[in-house]
Amino acid sequence: MDITITASELYGLIRRKLLRHFGRNPEHVRLQELYKATCMVVRDFLAERVDETFNEVNAQGLKQVYYLSMEFLPGTSLRNHAFNLGIEPVLREAVAALGRNLDEFYEMEPDAGLGNGGLGRLASCYLDALATERYPGHGMSICYEYGIFKQKIVDGRQTELPDDWTDLGGVWLIAKEDEMKEVHFGGRLKESWDENGRLRMTHTDYRTVLAVPQEMMVSGYRSSAANSLILWESRSPIEIDMEKFAEGKYLQAMEERYKAEIISQILYPADEHIEGKTLRLQQQYFFVSASLQMIVDKHLMAYGSLDLLADKIAIHINDTHPTLAIPELMRILMDDHDYSWNEADSIARSVISYTNHTVMPEALERWPEALVAQELPRIHSIISEINNRQSQSWLDHPEITEEQRQEMAIIHDGNIRMANLCVETAHTVNGVSELHSQIIKDNIFKGFSSLKPEKFINVTNGIAYRRWLNQANPKLAELLDSVIGPAYRNDARRLAGILPLKDDVPLLARLAKIKRENKVRFSNNANRLWGVQIDPDSLFDVQVKRIHEYKRQLLNLIHIIDLYLRWQEDPNADLPPRTFIFAGKAAPSYFLAKEIIRLAYHLGQQIDATPKLKDKLKVLFMENYAVSMSEWIMPAAELSEQISLAGKEASGTGNMKLMLNGAITIGTLDGANVEIHRAVGDDNMFLFGMTAEEVGQLLAENNYNPWTYVLQNPSIARIIDFISHKINGESFAEILNYLTTGFQGSADPFCILADFESYRKTQQRAGQIYQKPAEWNRMSLINIGNAGIFSADRSAGEYASKIWKMSRL
Repeated sequence: MDITITASELYGLIRRKLLRHFGRNPEHVRLQELYKATCMVVRDFLAERVDETFNEVNAQGLKQVYYLSMEFLPGTSLRNHAFNLGIEPVLREAVAALGRNLDEFYEMEPDAGLGNGGLGRLASCYLDALATERYPGHGMSICYEYGIFKQKIVDGRQTELPDDWTDLGGVWLIAKEDEMKEVHFGGRLKESWDENGRLRMTHTDYRTVLAVPQEMMVSGYRSSAANSLILWESRSPIEIDMEKFAEGKYLQAMEERYKAEIISQILYPADEHIEGKTLRLQQQYFFVSASLQMIVDKHLMAYGSLDLLADKIAIHINDTHPTLAIPELMRILMDDHDYSWNEADSIARSVISYTNHTVMPEALERWPEALVAQELPRIHSIISEINNRQSQSWLDHPEITEEQRQEMAIIHDGNIRMANLCVETAHTVNGVSELHSQIIKDNIFKGFSSLKPEKFINVTNGIAYRRWLNQANPKLAELLDSVIGPAYRNDARRLAGILPLKDDVPLLARLAKIKRENKVRFSNNANRLWGVQIDPDSLFDVQVKRIHEYKRQLLNLIHIIDLYLRWQEDPNADLPPRTFIFAGKAAPSYFLAKEIIRLAYHLGQQIDATPKLKDKLKVLFMENYAVSMSEWIMPAAELSEQISLAGKEASGTGNMKLMLNGAITIGTLDGANVEIHRAVGDDNMFLFGMTAEEVGQLLAENNYNPWTYVLQNPSIARIIDFISHKINGESFAEILNYLTTGFQGSADPFCILADFESYRKTQQRAGQIYQKPAEWNRMSLINIGNAGIFSADRSAGEYASKIWKMSRL
């Protein structure tokens, strides 16, 4: 449902905001003040819609979902809200009347620093989709003051800088000081028996941190509903210790304040040391405790009792970071509201569901039991009891082997295994692609699934497709509107209406023209921001995602080295010019990922310094990848690199955004690539490499030796020799060791050399087809037409119906 307002009325509202909040009229206003006033007006529309939505929810007694996630990546907000509310044309007129261009505001707005990669972007997509489909829901996370970090590449090395996004981005936040909660750390437990013979646990001598909710509104596309994202800011109840200050202990006087405030400053602090582990644990408990307190308080205000909590509330755990919501909910029910253990356990199991996002062992979180006992003594006691009762329940299942018992145990070998706690307690566990869901059922949680197979389901990920199509690629959206009509904006399945026109030559020419215009826009941006010259007529080969070994950016890079060496030998080789585009952040303490970035940078520098390769080969690493940058990469991309080792990527969502914009996937049968392949077939994507089953067999035999491939394949041998020498004057000994002899582990753990030849041949085929524009453009159109299955509207609807059992407003 669009907001009905004229440009003149909007002009008046913005003008009044300027006077009220900044004491200025438009003739003397600064650009940032005008931007903030404009955002405030849009925010007011959203606040009214959120209020109306949840008044109606309570009046009808509808069920709500609370989506707990350590990160969200909403991107920029102004354009998205203006588009969703249907006010962008009149807002543009109003801003023009104030002497400015709306596009200036779009460019100056920072991305909200609330996440890092696909996990956070997916969470934001679902909030958007829930609002669009009129399902009432709330996201809940931390209001990170500096986000993860701002990435700067200095001489090829990733440097982390603070990302002070709230200076401008904070305009979208509304502090709810009256809904502040207390969160308790440390202390000790005191046991006592009440008059009914029930054991009571009293938490004493704890340290208190205040949690202040900052609300960010979430709009849906032309929907009467709007949802909210609650972000918790940490504060100390003690501003300053005046006694210590009077003693001249000035730093100590501020210590408690700093200890509290640091909890909500940085996303994912390094946890190689005990200080980092402690801070991460505090962050996770801080936001789930505050969130659960708010959930319970709001439910009591609406219904007066917690007995019907499971009928009115769904709590979803997005990956393992919010797992402490399970014991925290039980703590609140037992300690604050006098429920018995069995009653609290039953409610928790009825309310909580869990999405697993990874098969990577290091991402299945484990916390030292001693640390949890020290920082969260009451939570530790509840987890211990859940673990004890789990062990007792196995007495009824003699078929469970000792090995399975150890794999399923919540507490094992001095560690608390968060994924096992989730799977033990959640009523539903889902993976995020068909392959991933099967892997977690057959391998990761095999013991659990043998006992309760009905608990495990699949919900394939989806994207907020209107953002990536209608907002990021307006020319393509205009083409679709003119050819199949605008109904696809509300139902992504209608994109398939373009498929019967896959052989329409004029239409394919229009599609190619739009792609080139997007490539020119990208090239102009790269030149403006980094002074980089890019040929818009080269093949844009794109790999933009978090930098990680399993995503195999290194496979892409050694193929570039192969191309470089081949072109060096034969500058007239019949190969299309290529621009390889990389972007993504490496975790600050992830040495090898940073080495991969350094290799990409220096390889690009060496190629640029090779005269005979001018206009043939380009490697660009784009620093500080974010949602807003992605919005002008995706429309320009032509080849989508989705090359993880089969069986390692849960789903991916970048593959969906690129497909929607007409890029053709080169990838393994991994994650959602499996479903892309089913949609478009062998002829409209570039498949290569081992299947998940073949990978399993190769690694299970425990005799994978990368040197076999070096000795048998001359191309690989040349690449290894090239890396063994300096690249652009830089040594890459660790990369060389990683591929061949092992670096802090086994050699080539993600089978890069085993998949290389298949990848090289498939890349060669992609290059050959690219030189046949009609065939390439036909493949591109088929990908666009089949992308509708990856709508977040579809995914959110499946969560609502299959898992949360919710109804629309």
